Amino acid sequence: MKRRDFLSGLAVTSAAMAAGQSANTTEKANSQNTPAAPQAGGKKNVIICARNGINYIEAGYERLVKGADTLDAAITVVSGPENDPNDDSVGLGGLPNEECVVELDSCCMHGPTRRAGSVGGVHDIKNVAALAKTVMEHTGHVMLAGEGASKFGLLMGFPKENLLTENSRKIWQLWKEANSNQDWWGPNMNDPDWKPPTALQADADVEDQPQYVQRLYAMAENIGIAPDRRMDAIHKVLNPPTGTINCSVLNEKGEMSSVTTTSGLAWKIPGRLGDSPIIGAGCYCDQDVGAAGATGNGEENIKVAGAHTIVENMRKGMSPEEAGMDALKRIARNYNNDMAKIKFISMVYYILRKDGAYTSVSMWSGAQEHPITFAVHDGAKRMEKCKPLYQGAASSWPPMPKVPRNRPWN
Repeated sequence: MKRRDFLSGLAVTSAAMAAGQSANTTEKANSQNTPAAPQAGGKKNVIICARNGINYIEAGYERLVKGADTLDAAITVVSGPENDPNDDSVGLGGLPNEECVVELDSCCMHGPTRRAGSVGGVHDIKNVAALAKTVMEHTGHVMLAGEGASKFGLLMGFPKENLLTENSRKIWQLWKEANSNQDWWGPNMNDPDWKPPTALQADADVEDQPQYVQRLYAMAENIGIAPDRRMDAIHKVLNPPTGTINCSVLNEKGEMSSVTTTSGLAWKIPGRLGDSPIIGAGCYCDQDVGAAGATGNGEENIKVAGAHTIVENMRKGMSPEEAGMDALKRIARNYNNDMAKIKFISMVYYILRKDGAYTSVSMWSGAQEHPITFAVHDGAKRMEKCKPLYQGAASSWPPMPKVPRNRPWN
């Protein structure tokens, strides 16, 4: 492997990522996350969602203003990433588990009828947010999982589809050849004997990185990963993504709904469920109070029932920001505020109150040039910055040596 080739691939990928970030932030407003101005009836149509919904939030808002149910509007937003084979964190094209099987999770809550639905570990069906709604509407249950959830979806008319795209399969192959199947079998940070990994020097040249890192680029080429995608694939091998999308909706009548959908952790142990299918963790909605949802490290969110905690905090009088920060602090408390461990935790909450006030809070602010953001539409579509508990970017988990990012290569 030539250093020139390695750096060329990094430059191409970095440029592409920068271009995407620029496109997504052109509509960013300098907003303070203030309550929406009241309209007739005292309410305003508001949609908030994770940043990967920015290209689809307009379609959801258009449905909402035309009178669509709040949950249908939310599902319109999240089905965009579910249907996009290039979004490898949700639905079609999601990064698979360690056995190269794509497993999807989702949950939803419908404020007007106070109902909920959830599915977990679904195979062969890409629109699992709609499937969670179908469980809510057509069964006496709240949650279906695994083979039963998949069979139920097929019986209800959802098309059977191969969710594994060629791009996701090649990234899995690169991960398999590089890291085998041990990533999620190691001790968790909760283990008393856990020790943080030794960090690499951020200013080390490529040839000074571990040999396996240098081999990854050559492996990617041999597998057939396109040159402009090799550095992205390497990053996903060394930093397993946790991408998800949550969306909450409020209409002029004061009706609310929320939905979360995901393909979960890349390379996870088969059968693993994170917070996304868990009512009260992945999302929670009580239209008397508000709605909340989450993306990030699902295991940490489950332990604090984050979405439910936030809504209950607002019920007690906390502002959306105070309610979200309290949930983040509970996660930090679980590790005795040990920053050597907290630096590996990525968590973002999306919060919408019944009066239209909203915010998003994050454990970390993100890199200075790429701050963590979320999407909003209340008549104007835009991206806004999340409010962080800590400044900086989270480290990768599982913690492992990686090629330094955001380095001014010479």
